[in-house]
Amino acid sequence: MSTIHVVKEIYIYPIKSLAGIRCQSALAEEMGFENDRRWMLIDAENQMITQREHRIMSQFYPQISEEKIEIIFENQKHEFFINENLDQPIDVKVWEDDSEVVEVNKATSKWFSDKLGFECKLVKIIRIGNRKHESSKLKETFNVSLADGYPYLLVGTESMDFLNEKLQDKISVLRFRPNIVISSQNPHEEDYFDTFKIGEVQFKNIKPCGRCIMVNNDPKNGKLKKEPLKTLSKYRNVNNSVLFGTNIVSFNSGIISVGDEVVF
Repeated sequence: MSTIHVVKEIYIYPIKSLAGIRCQSALAEEMGFENDRRWMLIDAENQMITQREHRIMSQFYPQISEEKIEIIFENQKHEFFINENLDQPIDVKVWEDDSEVVEVNKATSKWFSDKLGFECKLVKIIRIGNRKHESSKLKETFNVSLADGYPYLLVGTESMDFLNEKLQDKISVLRFRPNIVISSQNPHEEDYFDTFKIGEVQFKNIKPCGRCIMVNNDPKNGKLKKEPLKTLSKYRNVNNSVLFGTNIVSFNSGIISVGDEVVF
């Protein structure tokens, strides 16, 4: 049993590309943590909307209270029930993956449309199997939520510290939108994890995560900067992909909590 690797932070991101929620514990499921990226905004052509094109999305802050999700944007609030949705299925793509979703309700879609300044809908994935993602590395198919590729992203603390040593303006791990942050001994050692256990949940490392321009969007103010991608590209560029953090999947469901040990 390792005492070096301990869960330090847990995050969920209920709506894809909006701000996240820091948790003390979370229910790990096949598609990712409960309520993690089960919702997504799409435009009038049913194309997904992300911070890559609309950096202001980082300024929408969700909270979960009882059976509702509340969104705060510029001191304005909107809420909807976690379990509510319309019946009509909508076919969308998350990158290359076909996905079936449903609209939450018309009022919520209008609220987001008004705030973003263009027509959009808030949609939800409601069943396991409504979006599948094939791992090009493993040649296996996984049931995932509306995350970019895999259910979970894991980052080690030493990876963040090593990067911040190279940056003039220090950044937080929120730039990388992790689900699980663990204490580590060496920078990027998480890239080489195989299978491991946290609490009662068995995880498997799939591959390090290639990063895009979105990590340069400062979540504190939604402004695009040159870092950290500029610095990362100098020492984390592998086959024209800038790597930070690693993508993992779970083999079973269960609660994991801050303070849990990572057992190899």
